[in-house]
Amino acid sequence: MATQDIHSNATTSGGGDSGSTGTAHRSAGGAAVAGATTVTTGGSGVGEPAATRGKTSIADVVVVKIAGMAAREIPGVFDMGGGLSRTIGAVRDRVPGGRPNVGRGVKVEVGERQTAIDLDIVVEYGVPITDVAHDVRENVIGAVERITGLEVVEVNVAVNDVRLPDDDTADSAGETRVE
Repeated sequence: MATQDIHSNATTSGGGDSGSTGTAHRSAGGAAVAGATTVTTGGSGVGEPAATRGKTSIADVVVVKIAGMAAREIPGVFDMGGGLSRTIGAVRDRVPGGRPNVGRGVKVEVGERQTAIDLDIVVEYGVPITDVAHDVRENVIGAVERITGLEVVEVNVAVNDVRLPDDDTADSAGETRVE
């Protein structure tokens, strides 16, 4: 079966019973097709076991959502994303019917069998940042590997900000002054 590194979104698949080395799926212009990644490939035909007939594809956004949820579960992680994306996210969260963006602050590269993840987080003041980053890595790797079956080769954590205890008092003071 052909292999692929995580820096390419070209998807390769093995042939059925013929044992071919596989071919990359490319668009008409020759560029790699992005958006979904083959996790398992199988053969086709009646001779193959039912569980291996066909292939399973996982879109990049699936890995983004899983990693975002797993990172937010860690105590000490206040929010995710850079300053501008957090501001836009706060406005979006207040719109009636708007849903929070669990993928904010998460970037992924997904290959055929591996993925690399970059996270931008905001931590609570007073928590040991190295411990939070360690816990985030463990939880994200465990969740992504368990749910998708992809091997996580790295999780890079960038701490963009620290939430200070005074940050809430300014917001709550503004809300209590006006009825």
